[in-house]
Amino acid sequence: MPNTKTVVPFQGTAEQEQALRDIIGEHKGRPGAVMPALQKAQEVYGYLPEEVLISLAEGLDVSLSELYGVVSFYTQFSVNPKGKYQVAVCMGTACYVKSAADILARVESKLGCKAGSVTPDGRFSVEATRCIGACGLAPVITVGEDVYGRLAPEEVSGILDKYLT
Repeated sequence: MPNTKTVVPFQGTAEQEQALRDIIGEHKGRPGAVMPALQKAQEVYGYLPEEVLISLAEGLDVSLSELYGVVSFYTQFSVNPKGKYQVAVCMGTACYVKSAADILARVESKLGCKAGSVTPDGRFSVEATRCIGACGLAPVITVGEDVYGRLAPEEVSGILDKYLT
């Protein structure tokens, strides 16, 4: 398996473009507009592609580097597309010492997708996350809102199979 991220080309719709123009119109010239504009744009697109950040920077009259600074600082923002099913492998201390790295390797192998990327069909995205606060269930993965704890690496395939059908 190659060690590269899968790049999904940006494909915005006319409705999303209009929503982005509305967001810019609502926040242009307002102090403190960057955070709420980014949040609303991410709600519209599911993530913040470069094209959207450029439009926001131009429309809000702020630098692109300022937007990237905010987006890279706050974990709530993502510049990578998300799959229909978002798989997160907790790599916090409790999970890590209980073989979270092996679990992540199994997830990546099963889906053919490295952490930080999305499968070519856009169905799954994989993230290695910080502590999710379920240390008593370590090691833990989430698939969307579903939480799976006290995992052994060999259980990963069966869990993901539920979402492949």
